[in-house]
Amino acid sequence: MKSHTSGSKAGAYTKHAAALRYDPQHHSAPTVVAKGENVLAEEIIALARAHGVLIHEDPHLAEVLNSLEIGQNVPQEIFIVVAELIAFSYVLQGKFPKNWHGHQPINTEA
Repeated sequence: MKSHTSGSKAGAYTKHAAALRYDPQHHSAPTVVAKGENVLAEEIIALARAHGVLIHEDPHLAEVLNSLEIGQNVPQEIFIVVAELIAFSYVLQGKFPKNWHGHQPINTEA
């Protein structure tokens, strides 16, 4: 989940949000599953929070993600950034690659 607020010439702000899904068994890259502005963006963010989904705020990334179509894979130009965010969300959930032995569980109560 990515969110961003941007200003316009009139001084009003537009809130943007995009939700991604990564299913390595069916897709080679994360896919845009939702995107929206203002009220819809707030609903996307609220749903993400309610389901414990990582929310990352980055105005540049949000701008790129909101330019994509629903169902479109994340382009190669931002794949590394998105992959790092997804990997971080897995670590927060205590999920690690099968053969990775250099990890320690994260204390979520800290």
